[in-house]
Amino acid sequence: MDDGSYDLAIIGGGPAGSSAAVYAGRAGLRTVVLEKQISGGQMMVSPLIENWPGDKGISGEALSARMKQHAELYAPLKEFTEVEGIERDGGLFHLRTSEGDIRSKAIIIATGATHRKLGVPGEEELSGKGVSFCATCDGFFFKGRDVIVVGGGNTALLYAIYLNNIGCHVKLVHRRDAFRAEKALQDQVAKFGIETVLSSVVERFLGEDSLDKAVIKDLRTGLSKELPVAGAFIAVGEEPNNGVAKMLGVELDHEGYVNVERDMRTNVPGVFAAGDITGGLKQIVVAAGEGAVAATSAFESLMSPYWLTRG
Repeated sequence: MDDGSYDLAIIGGGPAGSSAAVYAGRAGLRTVVLEKQISGGQMMVSPLIENWPGDKGISGEALSARMKQHAELYAPLKEFTEVEGIERDGGLFHLRTSEGDIRSKAIIIATGATHRKLGVPGEEELSGKGVSFCATCDGFFFKGRDVIVVGGGNTALLYAIYLNNIGCHVKLVHRRDAFRAEKALQDQVAKFGIETVLSSVVERFLGEDSLDKAVIKDLRTGLSKELPVAGAFIAVGEEPNNGVAKMLGVELDHEGYVNVERDMRTNVPGVFAAGDITGGLKQIVVAAGEGAVAATSAFESLMSPYWLTRG
């Protein structure tokens, strides 16, 4: 019976949270995973993952489903459950969530990061009406149509390749004169003949009920032009989801990511962090590894004489 009392609350259901749940559950900790959206995190947007050990190629959606199924063998997953407040009373954290209160002896923050927006006119108004931040979620609706991808990193190029492969007519827009993505992805873009628009930025999106055009400014000439497009996929970086960390008074770095020790401990006793929320190399395998370390550290802390004497 779920009485809302746990040894460990993991906040976030991506690869870090799923891995932590497996390790914590196997260690015998009564664990719960809280995810404010659908589990999987950023890997849900990857059409093809080729660097997850043991799989030469797997979609992010499929890998997410595997991780979720595995984690649920060891801990209940509460999706669409947002943490709205946290207080500490002695040795317990009291979490107020959208689905009720939870008590936990320790916490792992695995809240990841979210897509950064361009902040241009029309972006908010046309979000979900042609402007998207997830190519694998929405690309299907733009088969055979003109779209742009905005960005120059790995995610942007992955989006462009994915959209091209499902039949979209893609232009890749980047504000610099060269991409910063992995060379292998740049080679794929060239191989598929995806058109690139470098040294250019989106000034605004135009449309009434749906996106009709994007206004693109050439930074070299200063000239702007309207580009007819049905879809625009934004991939210009991420912002750390550090709301929970701030509630707990966890120390953040200058970019807003959680500072952790090698064992994933934060400056707040009983609070650990793992995955993209800690910054650094944002890769699934790294997040999963950090989740394992965080759960192991949490177990060791909870089994220490200090915690045992507190009951």
